[in-house]
Amino acid sequence: MTFPDRPFASIADYFDAYSDRLARAAASVSRPALAKAQALLGETLARDGQVWACGNGGSAAIANHLVCDHAKGVAADTNLRPRVHSLSATVEMITAIANDISYAEVFAEQLRLMGRPADLLITISSSGDSDNIVRAIEQARSIGMATIALSGFSGGRSAAMADVSLHVDADNYGIVEDLHQSLMHVLAQYVRQYHMPAALVGARKF
Repeated sequence: MTFPDRPFASIADYFDAYSDRLARAAASVSRPALAKAQALLGETLARDGQVWACGNGGSAAIANHLVCDHAKGVAADTNLRPRVHSLSATVEMITAIANDISYAEVFAEQLRLMGRPADLLITISSSGDSDNIVRAIEQARSIGMATIALSGFSGGRSAAMADVSLHVDADNYGIVEDLHQSLMHVLAQYVRQYHMPAALVGARKF
């Protein structure tokens, strides 16, 4: 059943219902898939591969935010020096590729130019079915890069194509994006604490 499926009389009632749906969506995320995503991320950082992220709209904002948390955040108190980039932040490249080639190629073309087999692509898409997201995964696979797809709704093509699918079972954009943001944070924070001296974990702010 879709949410919301009816008008709500008060914002307090709406918040309670939203929070309930958020908890259910969080419970739907596959824990084995999350462990595989963490392993892929850790392997990429260990071999000094680059992490690339991309998304459209609100998902672009999550991809851009990912750069901060997975680079500066993960490096704090660890011996890791992550190289993390958002393909959604390069407005000059995006507009040039969209204008000269196609909007469907705005992420894939950047990967064609800069991606390497040791790298990792993280796509973020509520529908999981945006053409430029699908093309990015196809391009990453042709290079030999590992891929992680964050999706919602039915999962779309990206969920089926990626090496790891982190699917949120929800049909509300806000709830899907909230969980994608949380998954982004959880991956970064887990990797950071794993590589920190144990005595520092409780002494630091995450």
